[in-house]
Amino acid sequence: MSHPGLFDLSGKVALITGGSRGLGRQMALAFADAGADVIIASRKIEACNEVADEIRGKGRRSAAIAVHAGRWDDVNSLIEQAYAAFGQIDILVANAGMSPAVPPQDVTEALFDSVMNLNFKGPFRLCAEVGHRMKMGRGGTIIVTSSSGALVPAPNTIPYGGAKAALNAMTVSLAHGYGPNVRVNAISAGPFLTDIAKAWPEEMRETSANALGRPGRPEEIVGTALWLASDASSFVTGAIIRCDGGMH
Repeated sequence: MSHPGLFDLSGKVALITGGSRGLGRQMALAFADAGADVIIASRKIEACNEVADEIRGKGRRSAAIAVHAGRWDDVNSLIEQAYAAFGQIDILVANAGMSPAVPPQDVTEALFDSVMNLNFKGPFRLCAEVGHRMKMGRGGTIIVTSSSGALVPAPNTIPYGGAKAALNAMTVSLAHGYGPNVRVNAISAGPFLTDIAKAWPEEMRETSANALGRPGRPEEIVGTALWLASDASSFVTGAIIRCDGGMH
């Protein structure tokens, strides 16, 4: 059967944190290709502007907003700026995050707080507030970028894995709290060859302990993200969708 327009995002406004590079940039460009206007948020405004210019080059509207996605006040400001600029958010992607590898005995309180803030506290505030506005308005869809680190924990990324596990729990909770007109799902992303992979050993960049035997290319996140952002997944909410090459 043919389903024309199933992945069409025309008339939608998407906000993506961590949207200036890596998986966030790939999602931003794909959403624009599907017809959405896209707000790019990240710490470095210059990098945000570069992606925003790419999106405008596709004939879509775009805005760049600098934000520290782990700070509550910054997240509040981002939300206000986004609604002031576009009047609506139909698709939210809480994508910003970091995963420093540190032996547990060497984790400082400052590092622990930093990892938890960026990977859970900030995304919680962002999804809770935008989700509430969506529920009170025209509805929408929220995508949380989680990690295989929450499902297959590693010994040297415990705060990160814990924060991502919290995101998974949050995803299910918000799906029930903000339904039926707001869908909330998480992408459990495995190893991807984004900028962070440049610091990996060569073997890690070529092979991975998953069914496909390799890390993902950044553009391989697009199919999952576009599916969750669009009506193609209209009966999917509260789900943790693995995009990890078959981690085990």
